[in-house]
Amino acid sequence: MNPAPDPRSAEEAWARHAWGDVFEILAEADRRRPLPPDGLERLALAAHLTGRRPESGELWTRAHHAWLTRGDVPRAVHCVFWLGLDLVLSGEWSHAAGWIARARRLLDAEQADCVEEGYLLALQGLQGYFAGDIADAADLSERASAFATRFGDADLLNFSMVSVGECLIRLGRPAEGVALLDEAMVAVTAGEVSPIVSGLAYCAVIAACHEVFDLRRAREWTAALSRWCSAQQQLVPYRGICLAHRVEIMQLHGDWADALDEADRACRWMRSAPAAESADAAYYQLGELHRVRGEYEEARRAYREASRLGHTAQPGVALSLLATGEVEAADAAIRTALDAAGDRNARCRILPAFVEVMLAAARVEEARSAARELAGAAEALESPLLDAVAARARGAVLVASGDSRAAQALLGRAVATFRELDAPYEAARTRLLIGLSCRESGDEVTARLEIEAAMAVFRALGAAPDLVRAEELALKAAGRAAGLLTAREREVLRHVAVGKSNRAVADDLFLSEKTVARHLGNIFAKLGVASRTAATAYAHRHGLV
Repeated sequence: MNPAPDPRSAEEAWARHAWGDVFEILAEADRRRPLPPDGLERLALAAHLTGRRPESGELWTRAHHAWLTRGDVPRAVHCVFWLGLDLVLSGEWSHAAGWIARARRLLDAEQADCVEEGYLLALQGLQGYFAGDIADAADLSERASAFATRFGDADLLNFSMVSVGECLIRLGRPAEGVALLDEAMVAVTAGEVSPIVSGLAYCAVIAACHEVFDLRRAREWTAALSRWCSAQQQLVPYRGICLAHRVEIMQLHGDWADALDEADRACRWMRSAPAAESADAAYYQLGELHRVRGEYEEARRAYREASRLGHTAQPGVALSLLATGEVEAADAAIRTALDAAGDRNARCRILPAFVEVMLAAARVEEARSAARELAGAAEALESPLLDAVAARARGAVLVASGDSRAAQALLGRAVATFRELDAPYEAARTRLLIGLSCRESGDEVTARLEIEAAMAVFRALGAAPDLVRAEELALKAAGRAAGLLTAREREVLRHVAVGKSNRAVADDLFLSEKTVARHLGNIFAKLGVASRTAATAYAHRHGLV
């Protein structure tokens, strides 16, 4: 017979944040002899943190009944908060509503002035938030915060502050909302709140940062969440969002090879986790990485899996269709996605792709309208990233409309912001547009510089489709550049291209070596090359010999 678990070992495991060990030790103790209600609470928490959701719910229910048996209604209602929280976050709203109604009845009958009144308000606020009643959710969360302050409850104060911050963002007050979330995170990083509240706060603040396109905060809090998760042994929840957002940030910063490995690892980890959240987001990011690399079949497989798990898979699917020449299908898909996008922030994730597809379909006015909406949202959200995306969209519309000079100012501003944000791919895509606009305005020299700079980035990243497009633009530029050569310069180039020295060219054409050198300098400048070897290769490649 195995010896009875030593309670001190559970305490030691708790201190190490070894939640799997805590669960095993307390579960074995509970099998031998039912735990008291506070022990059941600890076991329920360990079950939650190790992804054992069904067991966690059963244990919170047992703890609730155990406290009622002891006549401690507030503690019983406290258990309802954790149970109801899990139900609301899992979308089981009717079940959660039943528990909330029971808790309300118990507190009304008890007529006790206790902090659990605030916990119940916070739970009702969360339910209202997910139901779309944001103003009411904000009011309930503010009232919960007042209870937390009066009773000095750190968990409730943090939870309600985060809820109010999220509501403020949805109510069109992003600066106030983000500031409140930053304040709430002080308690989290200082270790002042419980693990579940900490994890929820990290998830909420990172999601909010992405919602308002605040890249700097998203990067900072994702790194903090990664460190926190590493300190929580055998933790299952919250790692999903950490991995998914890490992939998104790595992709934006140009770490594509590492991002692809991380995305693949995230998807494998989530498949093996007993209650993995954010798997849909991980698969979507995997699809995005494959798409920009030109691996369209792999991208579509990832998008299908993301869709199966609940993600919209847009705008990735529409952009993938566009890249493979299926413009009509891309048009239909992106329209459906934009129609389904409920609020402003959701539309902002679709609008850039909508502009791109509309321009490809020669629907310039629809693209212009979408770009204007995107610019208005960027101004309201005060997001540098979104402002750069909007400026590029407006610039692309201006290029398509023939107003290349006006486009260049917007596109230049976008490139500067993308560089500040360390987003090389986005900067390179914008520089390609600048190259196109310069060409349209007759500035071939600048056009060539911009296109070649973009090509270098695409080549380094492995952005195959963008590299092909840039090379096609470079070939067109080559044709124009060749047309800029004078008859004498073409003659000099033909002689150089067959291996003749400057002296030999001078003798053949009855010129001085100095004149030949001057002609070569002009040729190099016009063709955008730096040596006679490159000029020779260029001449052969483009039929100038």
